[in-house]
Amino acid sequence: MDPCAFVRLTVANLALKVPLASKPSRSAVHPSSSPCFCTIKLCNFPQQTADVPYIPSENQFPDNHPHSIAATFHLSKADINKLAARSIFSTKLCLKIAVYTGRSGATCGVGSGRLLGRVTLPMDLTGTDSRACVFHNGWISVGKEDNKGSSAQFHLNVKAEPDLRFVFQFDGEPECSPQVFQIRGNIRQPVFTCKFSFRNTGDRNQRSRPLQSETSSSRSWLSSFGSERERSGKERKGWSITVHDLSGSPVAAASMLTPFVASPGTDRVSRSNPGSWLILRPGDGTWKPWGRLEAWRERGSSNGLGYRLELIPEMSPSTAIVVAESTLSTKRGGKFVIDLGGNGSNWKNTAVSATSPGCSGDFGYGLWPFCMYRGFVMSARVEGEGKCSKPCVEVSVQHVNCTEDAAAYVALAAAVDLSMDACRQFCERLRKELSNPHDLVG
Repeated sequence: MDPCAFVRLTVANLALKVPLASKPSRSAVHPSSSPCFCTIKLCNFPQQTADVPYIPSENQFPDNHPHSIAATFHLSKADINKLAARSIFSTKLCLKIAVYTGRSGATCGVGSGRLLGRVTLPMDLTGTDSRACVFHNGWISVGKEDNKGSSAQFHLNVKAEPDLRFVFQFDGEPECSPQVFQIRGNIRQPVFTCKFSFRNTGDRNQRSRPLQSETSSSRSWLSSFGSERERSGKERKGWSITVHDLSGSPVAAASMLTPFVASPGTDRVSRSNPGSWLILRPGDGTWKPWGRLEAWRERGSSNGLGYRLELIPEMSPSTAIVVAESTLSTKRGGKFVIDLGGNGSNWKNTAVSATSPGCSGDFGYGLWPFCMYRGFVMSARVEGEGKCSKPCVEVSVQHVNCTEDAAAYVALAAAVDLSMDACRQFCERLRKELSNPHDLVG
C-alpha cells in the first residue's frame, strides 16, 4: 500500500511574560494574576483555542520543558498546493494568534477575555511534505510597550513535519456492505470488502457471538465486556460488520457489544447508559478484542453524538485506556479523531487515563502498554443523520504494520458511522438495511 503525503503543523510551548513594570491595578487585568489564553487561526481551517501559562519576567523558557502542543493542523498535499496557489494572488500564508488575558469562553454572547496583542507569523509550506521545517522557536513581542519601552513577550514553537498516511474510502454506507478503496491522488484501488449483518439476539448465547465462524473461547469476549442484565423497552442490538481482505479472509470486525437502549421516559440513548461496540482483530485462530467504542446522544441544544474509545491490552483487558472522547454534530457530521499529542479532548482525556505503571504523561508516550501510539493515529469523516455517509479514513503510516492494522481502523470507522444511526431518536424510523428482522422494535 502506498501512502499519501500529509503535513502536520504544530504550535507548541506557549508561554507569556510581562515587564516587571506592569503592576496589577484595579483598572486592568494582568497575566501575572489572571489566566491567559490565545486563539490560533490558519487560513480557512477551524480556529483553535489554547491556554497560555504565565512565566515571571525574570525567568527564561526552560530548555528541558516538555514539548506541550497547543494546536495542530493537518494538511494534505492538495491543501498545501491550494494554499501555495492562493498566496500567489493574495497575501502570503500566515498563522494568526490573538493573545488574551482572562478566562476563555463567552458570557451572554460576549467574549470574556481581554485582548493583549496579536502575533502574525508568515509561512511557506512548500516542501514540508518531505522535510521538517521550524518557522519559529522563541520569544516574540506582543501588545503595546509600556513607558519604559518594554512589551509583553510571547513564547511559541511552530513547526511543520511530514506525516504520511494511508487513506481509505468506503464506496457506500457501512450498512450496505460496501467495498473499501485505498485512495492515492486520482488512483482508487479496492483493498477491503465489508459485510454488515445481524446477530440473532433471541437468546443470550446468540447475543454473545460477533461472528458465526468464531470459536467458543472468543465468544466469551462479548459476554465478559458487555452488560449481562436484560434490556427492556426500545433498543437496537445485534449489529455487526466484518472487514475482509481481497482474498475473502476476515481481518477485522466491529460487533455491537451493549445494546443501544432508550432511557426511561425518553426516545434517546443517554450518556449514563451508552451503547457500545467491540472492535476485534484475528489472532491465534480466534477473534481478540482491540478496542471498545461507547456512543450516546448528548442532551441540550447541541444534541450531538458523544463517543469514547478505549484500547484494550491483550494481556490485561481490565486496564483499558481511553484514547478518544469527544462529540460529533448529528446534523453536520464531523471527524472522529485519535490524536495523542494535540490540544483537543483526545489528548486531555488520554492524559487523565494514563495511570498505568511507567506512564510519563508526556504526549501519551508513556501509555503502557500502548507506547507505540504517538501523535496522530487516525481520523474518520462521517456525515450527519439522514445523509449518505461514505466514511473517509486516514491512518498514520507509523501505526500500520500489516493488513489487520489498517482493517481495525476501517472497522472502527464503520462503528462510529453506524453509531450515528444507533443513537437516533427512537421515534424516528431507521432505513430498512438497519431494521433487524429478529427484533420487534428498533
